[in-house]
Amino acid sequence: MNNSASSQQGKAVPPRSEFPLPDYDHLPTASLAHRIRTLDADGLTTLLNYERNHGNRVPVISVLEARLSELDAGEKPTTGSPDSFVPEKSPGPPAPRSIDQTTDAPKINPPSQGDPTNPAQPR
Repeated sequence: MNNSASSQQGKAVPPRSEFPLPDYDHLPTASLAHRIRTLDADGLTTLLNYERNHGNRVPVISVLEARLSELDAGEKPTTGSPDSFVPEKSPGPPAPRSIDQTTDAPKINPPSQGDPTNPAQPR
């Protein structure tokens, strides 16, 4: 385990509205692994402390610790915004179409049961 992460584990965690990643709790692990690349060590530590105290999901903790180790080894956060385009959210349903009610509905064929003159009835 990382020394900087373990030394700050008891640190108070800010409310979710102040997290470095919006909707952190709802991100799939694979998406989280890509989105945390923009965070610095403080942002990662905040998420790591929150995760340990709340969800304690082993795959998420592993991803956060691995990225924190990369930063400790000299890597820099990538450019971009952690709250930019979110591919895991669908754009929603299309806007409803207006229905043109000026046309007549098609004529309904009566059922063919018991009507020998109906051409649709098999013989």
